[in-house]
Amino acid sequence: MGSEKILVCGAGGFIGGHLVADLLRQGKRVRAVDLKPLPEWYQLFPEAENLQLDLQEKENCERSVAGCPVIYNLAADMGGMGFIENNKALCMLSVVINTHLLIAAKEAGVARFFYASSACVYAADKQTDANVTALKEDDAYPAMPEDGYGWEKLFSERMCRHFHEDFGLTTRIARYHNVYGPHGTYDGGREKAPAAICRKVIAAKLSGRNEIEVWGDGKQTRSFMWIDDCVKGTQMILEGDYADPLNLGSSELVTINKLVDIVEEIAGVKLKRRYNLSAPKGVNGRNSDNTLIKKIFNWEPSTRLRDGLEKTYQWIESQMTRQSTAKVALTR
Repeated sequence: MGSEKILVCGAGGFIGGHLVADLLRQGKRVRAVDLKPLPEWYQLFPEAENLQLDLQEKENCERSVAGCPVIYNLAADMGGMGFIENNKALCMLSVVINTHLLIAAKEAGVARFFYASSACVYAADKQTDANVTALKEDDAYPAMPEDGYGWEKLFSERMCRHFHEDFGLTTRIARYHNVYGPHGTYDGGREKAPAAICRKVIAAKLSGRNEIEVWGDGKQTRSFMWIDDCVKGTQMILEGDYADPLNLGSSELVTINKLVDIVEEIAGVKLKRRYNLSAPKGVNGRNSDNTLIKKIFNWEPSTRLRDGLEKTYQWIESQMTRQSTAKVALTR
């Protein structure tokens, strides 16, 4: 392939950083692009070509795709429920990134284009009960996705489909379901539930305050996918022959209360829970129906939540302990 590289857009983010790491482990050449300044990337690898570029600008998309026959588009302005419920316009603007990347990919004759979609594309009226029926791919229509973020993801899915149909660009799409793991956001407002719960439990331990706040009533249900399963499934879908969107998520359904139970068990504590019923909590129930991905690839994300959470907790604890130690040193 000579000087050709694999392009990872959103490489400075959580999933993007893990994807770059795995591609490099395989001996692949990688061009990594993100909006954030390089020191703010969650993981930075000097052996990759690392570029800070705003991919909402068409010229930057053209520069990024040059010489890259394979593109992973994970770039988006997003976060956990607290972010996407309060930043709908910012979430919608991510459509500009995917639009300009698709145009640039078409013009450059790119071989394969992966788009990271989300379970937020699914119709809200199918997620009103905590005892949810797992969502299959067809449940995205008739369309009634998460306002803002979900609409952008669903629209961009359709754009990928039509670039494939009209221009022959090979596109692949995965609908991610709540990815978690180390080297990600755990505070600041963009974090998702597993990282947020780990942070809150660790903070309660470090401070001696045996209480945490839980958003909603704790009865809402979700499934959470371990990052290594996400990275493996992403590459599998990109390299595969299936062109329509596929669920990429664990089918292990838990309540938020159960999620707290598991993290408390890992931490060796039992905390008082204060439920914030006015906080963003999303839909009442969401789970991944993995029938289709198992049929196509004879595989599904299957890392036990308890196992992944233990590694995630240990990483966040190390970060928070380091920060706490640094603050103490500064006050001396």
